[in-house]
Amino acid sequence: MSQRTAVEKLTTGIAGFDFISNGGLPKGRTTLLAGTAGSAKTVFAVQFLAEGIVQYQERGVFITFEESAADIRANMIGFGWDIERWEAEGMWAFVDASPQPEDESIVVGNYDLGALLARIEHAIRRVEATRVSMDSLGALFSRFDRDQLIRSELLRIAVGLKHIGVTALMTCERTADYGDISRYGIEEFVTDNVVILRNALEDEKRRRTIEILKYRGTSHQKGEFPLTVVPDAGIVVVPISSITLTQPSSLDRATSGNTQLDQMCGNGFFRNSVTLVSGATGTGKTLLTTEFLNGGLSRGERCLLFAFEESEEQIIRNAQGWGIDFKPHLEDQRLSMVCEYPEIASLEDHLVEMKEAIATFKPERVALDSLTALNRVATPKGFRDFIIGLTSFIKAQEMTGFFTVTSPTLFSTTSVTEAHFSTMTDTIIMLRYVELYGAVTRGITVLKMRGSQHSKEIREFEITASGMRIGAPVPAMTGIMAGTPIVREDSHLRDIPSQGRYIVETLNRLGACTLDQLQDETGLTSDRLEEEINLLQQQGIVLALNRDGDVHYRTTT
Repeated sequence: MSQRTAVEKLTTGIAGFDFISNGGLPKGRTTLLAGTAGSAKTVFAVQFLAEGIVQYQERGVFITFEESAADIRANMIGFGWDIERWEAEGMWAFVDASPQPEDESIVVGNYDLGALLARIEHAIRRVEATRVSMDSLGALFSRFDRDQLIRSELLRIAVGLKHIGVTALMTCERTADYGDISRYGIEEFVTDNVVILRNALEDEKRRRTIEILKYRGTSHQKGEFPLTVVPDAGIVVVPISSITLTQPSSLDRATSGNTQLDQMCGNGFFRNSVTLVSGATGTGKTLLTTEFLNGGLSRGERCLLFAFEESEEQIIRNAQGWGIDFKPHLEDQRLSMVCEYPEIASLEDHLVEMKEAIATFKPERVALDSLTALNRVATPKGFRDFIIGLTSFIKAQEMTGFFTVTSPTLFSTTSVTEAHFSTMTDTIIMLRYVELYGAVTRGITVLKMRGSQHSKEIREFEITASGMRIGAPVPAMTGIMAGTPIVREDSHLRDIPSQGRYIVETLNRLGACTLDQLQDETGLTSDRLEEEINLLQQQGIVLALNRDGDVHYRTTT
């Protein structure tokens, strides 16, 4: 009984592609690479040979039917691929079958590509190539007038390359990103494998993706995967399926940079976690980001900020307004800022650059302000993939992440960005404008915190010259986070200041307790607490009791 052998694969060296293809291109076979204009077919075909030379010292032959060899050399030098040098070293050979000015006619009648195959075989044997790229079949077969002739000659090329023993890549044009695989509708049936590149337009935004449609006799990842083309690197595939739930977890806490917020979060955020801060414009998201970074810097941690709405000078100026000086930390390189408009690149480009910046700087803390700005250049699926890729990468690096999103209206609930991101975060902090008794104030609450007890209260806060000062909870109200607070009809505390109301509700919850116990529960200073207690006693709302020599306080209701 014969033993089955698995199809051996040749590692391409193209970042991300070898993962989604479960090892690379099937070795010794021909793969069709189909795509519309601008989908990076030629870059992929060149990079397949370039990575073979750079990473594996495997020689290659490039057969061009469209661009001249001189044009390809010039166009690809921007990716760091010195084809001319590789030719001189005997690592690369061209078979230039691009049309010449005198080649204007379409072939009619019987014709074969025997001479071309002979040139290809000669080039392969001359440089001892193991990789071959052909670009593009459409330019070649536009010279023939019969489909049957196209099919037979294409099959002849594929069989010839397989007989020689090389791993080959052929490119062809598509007329649409979703539709027929190839222009002539027959190329995919004479090759062993089909890979599709797309450059689809959605909501006025272009998004490049790659999909392995067919791998004969072997496995591959299913579906579309985002890709980008990076200067000095070429194609980078971003395989969301490579993400695994194996990141470490820690019980260590990282300060938020705000003592009162730390108390609300059970003594700070967990390390290796991601926090999302949501709020309308002007509610203090950038201030919390600044305090988060300063909290890490004050403990000697390296911090990295990605800012997509303000320049470095604006960030430094704003921080100084809150009593925080970032300049010394930038000078000693414990703080790094990457400030860019989202529109300068695609979302996939931003993700690749952010990962590279994180890997290079190696921070303990990463902040991003704001995700909503990036959403301007993204499709819904692309934005979801971006968020998954970034959050999983940060957690895998055992870093603490802090991201902000902007709510669409001043008094609102959920933004599109929150809907994408909320399930992937460990902590959610909501900032809201709230109208209380004819005045607009700000409220903060910890909506979610995985693995930890946290305050469920909605607290008032104000922005001062020394940062965010979080005060007492807003009691006796409903609908605050929705922006429509309603005073409970049974409330007898309507005319009491907010901190006094908080003390009364705490006493109602705990019963009689000492001043120290009240201070632990409320987080107020002893002087402020005594002042509020005295006022409440004068109003007849709180009584002082002497129990075993200790003064206890309780409400009169």
